[in-house]
Amino acid sequence: MELSQQDRNLLERLEESLWREETRFDIALIKEIIAEDFIEFGKSGRIYHRSDALSISAQPIEAIIPLPDFEARLLAENVAQVTYNSAVTYRGVINRARRSSIWTRSPSPHGWILRFHQGTPY
Repeated sequence: MELSQQDRNLLERLEESLWREETRFDIALIKEIIAEDFIEFGKSGRIYHRSDALSISAQPIEAIIPLPDFEARLLAENVAQVTYNSAVTYRGVINRARRSSIWTRSPSPHGWILRFHQGTPY
């Protein structure tokens, strides 16, 4: 069982949309792609929920895109994991983290919804 190239490309675009200002702060889009039961273990160690993701104020995002070392694989028939390294500049300092997200196939307009995310600094 392998992820199709079409699904891999779609998951990469969806993940990148979370790192682009024009899509990250589009609340209608974020409501469509982040699951009701979403949880994130942030690189700070803090736990975030969907309500936290929806309440972030718009701000500049200086992330490297395409996402470095992006990989995607199926964990189960309708469950995919994506991994990549992020490099994001905050106040002139580049922060790097290893990232992992779990997406499930859904009838949503985007085909997948984000259930879980974790960032670990390196």
